[in-house]
Amino acid sequence: MSTAASRHRSDGALPRRFVIMGVSGCGKSSVGSALAARLGGIYADGDDLHPSANVAKMSAGIPLTDADRWPWLDKVGQYLALAQDTTLIGCSALKRIYRDRIREVVDAPVCFVHLAGTRQTILRRMQARRDHFMPPALLDSQFATLELPGADEQAITVDIDQPLDQVLAAILIALEETQS
Repeated sequence: MSTAASRHRSDGALPRRFVIMGVSGCGKSSVGSALAARLGGIYADGDDLHPSANVAKMSAGIPLTDADRWPWLDKVGQYLALAQDTTLIGCSALKRIYRDRIREVVDAPVCFVHLAGTRQTILRRMQARRDHFMPPALLDSQFATLELPGADEQAITVDIDQPLDQVLAAILIALEETQS
């Protein structure tokens, strides 16, 4: 990454639907809420769409399977598909096939904002947070599953090892570049 944020494909128009993606603990909720405020949109936490069985598995330190994820990813896509205004949702979207599933359900452009950080940075953040169902023990499985967004995906990757204001600035600059 040569800049604080890098973007992949540009369609020339500011997307109205965003998935704030990355491994657990990368800051999806913090960045998503702050970015929604800057864009005049709304933010939803995709974790709230997980069925209780998924939450129970993760709470017990058991990684989800693809079969566990499909109904959840469909709900994430449906939430975005129904959006009337600029809408952002936090969703790990770790694999290409997960992002493809969301795009298929939405049937409209979706910009993925990948919050990228080192294992050490993410682990430190996970250990500091309270009252979250995802235990740090699942971090390695998250990184093992992660497939970085491809050059053919409408995606922005931003380094999270910087203050929130700088993360937001990097995302906004990358979004502006998609306009040019």
